[in-house]
Parts: sequence; C-alpha cells; structure tokens
Amino acid sequence: MRERSIKRLARDNGETKMLLTDPTIRALPAPDRGAVIFPDDLIPGFGVRVSEGGTRSFVLTHGPRRIRETLGRVGVISLKDARAEAKRRLAEYTLGRNKPRSVSWNDAKTEYLAELATRRKPCTHREYTRILNCYFRFGDTKLGELKPHDLKASLERLADTPAMRRYAFATVRAFLRWAHRQHYLDQSPMERMQAPRPSRPRTRILTDEEIVRVWNASGENTCGRIVRLLILTGQRRGEITRLTGAMVGTNTITFPAEHTKNGRQHTFPIDPMAKAILGVTPAPDTLYFPARGRTTPYDGFATGKAHLDKVCGFSDWTIHDLRRTFASGLASVGVQLPVIERLLNHVSGSFGGIVSVYQHYDFMTEMREAILRWENHTQVITSKYKLAS
Repeated sequence: MRERSIKRLARDNGETKMLLTDPTIRALPAPDRGAVIFPDDLIPGFGVRVSEGGTRSFVLTHGPRRIRETLGRVGVISLKDARAEAKRRLAEYTLGRNKPRSVSWNDAKTEYLAELATRRKPCTHREYTRILNCYFRFGDTKLGELKPHDLKASLERLADTPAMRRYAFATVRAFLRWAHRQHYLDQSPMERMQAPRPSRPRTRILTDEEIVRVWNASGENTCGRIVRLLILTGQRRGEITRLTGAMVGTNTITFPAEHTKNGRQHTFPIDPMAKAILGVTPAPDTLYFPARGRTTPYDGFATGKAHLDKVCGFSDWTIHDLRRTFASGLASVGVQLPVIERLLNHVSGSFGGIVSVYQHYDFMTEMREAILRWENHTQVITSKYKLAS
C-alpha cells in the first residue's frame, strides 16, 4: 500500500503532489532530516508536513509571501475538517476578509492550552497553565483590545523575581504569537517589547544556623512540611508538590519521567526524618500536598514563604536556594560530586555527553549513604543551635 501510494505522486511545478487520503497520509515517508511537505492536489497550498520523527501535521501555504500556517496535527483533527478549514481560510484571504475574529482572552487561552497539551510534555503544559492563569488575568477582555502597557503592567509585578519575569514573558509571547497565527490578532501587542535581561545565577546558600532557623520556623502546615523535605532531599519544589502515594516506596521516592524537568525517571533514597514528614502513605493517585480545598498540587508558597520569613527572621533567600544549599552541604560532609548530581537528577556535568550513553549504574548505595550523612548533619546542627539558644 505504501509503495503504491508513493508511486502515485506526480511532479507539478517542481512540487510533489498527490491526492491526500487517510491511507496515503499514513503511508507518507519521513525524511532522514528536517521535514517535507506533501501538497494535496485538490486544494492549492494545502498539504501534510512530515518531520524526521514521523510527526504529521496539516498545513496551509498561501499568499505572495508564501505564509505557512499549521492547521493541526494529523489524528487531532480529521482530514475532512482540515480541508474544510483550509477552504475557509483561502476564501477569507481571497475576499479580503481575514480580519481577526473577536475572541476573549479566556477563550483563546483555553483553546491554546488544549492544543499545547497535544504537543508538549505534561510538566510544560502545567507550567504554562499556571503562569497564564496566575500572572495574566485579563478575563473576558478581547484580545484585540489588549495594549502593550497592559502586558507590561502584569510583567512589572514580577520585578522582584527576574527569572520568573523572563519566563512569564516568554510564555505569554508564545501564546500571543499563536493567537496571531490563528487570526485572532492583527499583530501581537508584544511585537516590539524587549525581553527582560537574563538574571544572574544565584549563589546564595544558607548557613547551618539559617537552615535551623528555617527548619524551626517550618511547622506542620503544608508549606512547612514541603520546605523540610526540600532541605532533606534537595529536590525541585514542583516535583515534591506533585508527589503522590504511588511514587513513595519503603525507603525511596520515584518520580516518573513525565514528572521531572529533564524527562528522566528519578529514584532516590529517603531516611527516617523524611519518612516521618511524609507520614502515612495515601492512595496511589492521591497527592501528599494538595492545595487547600482542591485536588491540585499545593501552590501557596507566596503566603507560606512570607510567614516563614517572619518567623525565622530573615527573607533574603528563596525556596530554590534550599536545593543549592543541599548540594553544597553534601559536599561539605564528604559526598562526591557524581553522587550529588545523581541525587539532584542532573544529566549534565559528570553524566553529560557520551557518559550518559554508557553510564547506567544507579548509585543507590552511595546515594543512601549520602542522605544518611546529610540527615545526621541536620540532626546535629538542629540540636546544636537549639542548645545554644
């Protein structure tokens, strides 16, 4: 079937054309590199783009500038619907009616996030959703009514967190560019906005005394328990907040690949102090740390951190500083760098390049010894500063 489909291809003006059907689309060969477009011989400019990884998407190329638009992925939308959409758009361009549709921020955002879920990792989709929902609340405002100063005002509220402001800028810019491609906007209001400058990497680590002050300020509330786990394990905040019963074993925690930043499963040991914080293991699909009154992960760090700052007596630290403090603390008690990187689930450094291809030892014994050393150190400094006070 595949050979017959390919043999039916005909040359027309230097382009490969064919009658697209569901069987022929499935038979389209993927290129060795890059991507290739197979135009349809029924609708000018309509076709299927096939990437070297085999991904197939319906596309439409039109106009003197040969503007190319993606209509949707094969399988997400049908061939029939893609053809109909291509005809509709071509008619609008021909008649000069390709003016932006009047769409609200919320409606466009919902559509964008639904599409994003089909082509990005779950953790990326969650982060885009969080940023657009938390920092850009324009509700039923029409996209065409948004002005650059509206977006600048939202971004300025993140002035105290430059890394997040830069990430939020990239996120909303990607959304508005998508809206422009969907003809919801004549032009993105961010077209001439300059991206925030990259922030300098933080080097802040907490001293032993500061670790104890944060530890003692962290009570039994959700934020406090998470902070104590971050001190003991050095994991990322977003990974711990999405922890479920299924991820916790007798003496280990395993984050599945779709749960981690680098897309790799991560198993690391835990010792008695961390196990005591976790308490009774919930049902497999149940979160350890849900948001109050909801079934979504905890997201109250703004309020929780402010309370911690007030109790512990200093505020020039961030939640992520605890991860850097953990890594530096392990080195101070004699743990070797490769073991530290395994605990942090880093794929660069000692495990980058060709090493990642051949090195598959899990370092579990060494990680368990490292965690034991760090918990012992935490117990010692907690007792020391408690006695000193």
